[in-house]
Amino acid sequence: MSNEVMNMALVYITCRDNSEAEKISRHLLERRLIACANIFPVKSLYWWDGRIVDENEVVIFAKAVDYEAVKEEVKKIHSYSVPCILKINTEANPEYMQWVKKVVGLK
Repeated sequence: MSNEVMNMALVYITCRDNSEAEKISRHLLERRLIACANIFPVKSLYWWDGRIVDENEVVIFAKAVDYEAVKEEVKKIHSYSVPCILKINTEANPEYMQWVKKVVGLK
Protein backbone atom coordinates (compact mmCIF):
# COMPACT_ATOMS: atom_id res chain seq x y z
CA MET A 1 0.00 0.00 0.00
CA SER A 2 1.31 3.41 -0.94
CA ASN A 3 2.09 6.03 1.70
CA GLU A 4 0.67 8.69 -0.64
CA VAL A 5 -1.28 11.34 1.25
CA MET A 6 -4.84 11.45 0.00
CA ASN A 7 -5.69 15.17 -0.02
CA MET A 8 -8.98 16.57 -1.07
CA ALA A 9 -11.01 19.65 -0.30
CA LEU A 10 -14.19 19.71 1.69
CA VAL A 11 -16.00 22.77 0.34
CA TYR A 12 -18.40 24.45 2.77
CA ILE A 13 -21.08 26.51 1.00
CA THR A 14 -23.99 28.31 2.69
CA CYS A 15 -27.26 28.71 0.78
CA ARG A 16 -30.55 30.53 1.34
CA ASP A 17 -32.65 27.36 1.31
CA ASN A 18 -32.74 23.66 0.50
CA SER A 19 -33.82 24.28 -3.08
CA GLU A 20 -30.75 26.40 -3.80
CA ALA A 21 -28.45 23.91 -2.05
CA GLU A 22 -29.80 21.06 -4.18
CA LYS A 23 -29.55 23.15 -7.36
CA ILE A 24 -25.91 24.05 -6.67
CA SER A 25 -25.05 20.48 -5.65
CA ARG A 26 -26.58 18.97 -8.78
CA HIS A 27 -24.88 21.59 -10.95
CA LEU A 28 -21.48 20.74 -9.48
CA LEU A 29 -22.13 16.99 -9.72
CA GLU A 30 -23.23 17.21 -13.36
CA ARG A 31 -20.02 19.07 -14.21
CA ARG A 32 -17.99 16.45 -12.31
CA LEU A 33 -16.49 19.14 -10.08
CA ILE A 34 -17.52 17.29 -6.93
CA ALA A 35 -17.98 13.63 -6.10
CA CYS A 36 -20.57 14.04 -3.38
CA ALA A 37 -22.57 16.70 -1.53
CA ASN A 38 -24.09 16.54 1.94
CA ILE A 39 -26.79 19.10 2.73
CA PHE A 40 -27.65 20.27 6.26
CA PRO A 41 -30.03 22.87 7.71
CA VAL A 42 -28.28 25.39 10.00
CA LYS A 43 -29.09 28.43 12.13
CA SER A 44 -26.88 31.36 11.09
CA LEU A 45 -26.06 34.58 12.90
CA TYR A 46 -23.89 37.10 11.06
CA TRP A 47 -23.26 40.78 10.42
CA TRP A 48 -24.89 42.21 7.28
CA ASP A 49 -25.54 45.85 6.41
CA GLY A 50 -24.60 47.07 9.88
CA ARG A 51 -26.81 44.69 11.86
CA ILE A 52 -26.78 41.15 13.16
CA VAL A 53 -28.92 38.85 11.03
CA ASP A 54 -30.51 35.73 12.55
CA GLU A 55 -31.86 33.30 9.96
CA ASN A 56 -32.03 29.73 8.78
CA GLU A 57 -29.71 28.65 5.99
CA VAL A 58 -28.63 25.40 4.40
CA VAL A 59 -25.01 24.24 4.20
CA ILE A 60 -23.44 22.09 1.51
CA PHE A 61 -20.38 20.01 2.36
CA ALA A 62 -19.01 19.11 -1.08
CA LYS A 63 -16.14 16.65 -1.64
CA ALA A 64 -13.82 17.97 -4.32
CA VAL A 65 -10.28 17.82 -5.63
CA ASP A 66 -10.19 21.18 -7.47
CA TYR A 67 -11.40 23.86 -5.04
CA GLU A 68 -10.72 26.75 -7.43
CA ALA A 69 -12.98 25.28 -10.11
CA VAL A 70 -15.76 24.65 -7.58
CA LYS A 71 -15.45 28.16 -6.16
CA GLU A 72 -15.66 29.82 -9.57
CA GLU A 73 -18.64 27.72 -10.65
CA VAL A 74 -20.57 28.40 -7.42
CA LYS A 75 -19.97 32.15 -7.75
CA LYS A 76 -21.64 32.07 -11.19
CA ILE A 77 -24.93 30.58 -9.96
CA HIS A 78 -25.26 31.49 -6.26
CA SER A 79 -28.05 33.86 -5.21
CA TYR A 80 -25.93 35.68 -2.58
CA SER A 81 -23.93 38.72 -3.63
CA VAL A 82 -21.20 37.51 -1.24
CA PRO A 83 -21.47 33.71 -1.04
CA CYS A 84 -19.61 31.78 1.65
CA ILE A 85 -17.40 29.23 -0.15
CA LEU A 86 -14.78 27.85 2.23
CA LYS A 87 -12.07 25.31 1.52
CA ILE A 88 -11.34 22.85 4.31
CA ASN A 89 -8.27 20.75 3.56
CA THR A 90 -8.79 17.12 4.44
CA GLU A 91 -7.09 13.78 4.17
CA ALA A 92 -9.14 10.81 2.99
CA ASN A 93 -8.68 7.10 3.29
CA PRO A 94 -7.16 5.73 0.05
CA GLU A 95 -10.27 3.85 -1.08
CA TYR A 96 -12.51 6.90 -0.70
CA MET A 97 -10.01 9.19 -2.41
CA GLN A 98 -9.71 6.74 -5.29
CA TRP A 99 -13.50 6.84 -5.68
CA VAL A 100 -13.55 10.69 -5.59
CA LYS A 101 -10.82 10.91 -8.23
CA LYS A 102 -12.67 8.43 -10.44
CA VAL A 103 -15.96 10.34 -10.15
CA VAL A 104 -14.41 13.73 -10.99
CA GLY A 105 -12.49 12.26 -13.92
CA LEU A 106 -9.00 11.90 -12.43
CA LYS A 107 -6.99 8.70 -12.26
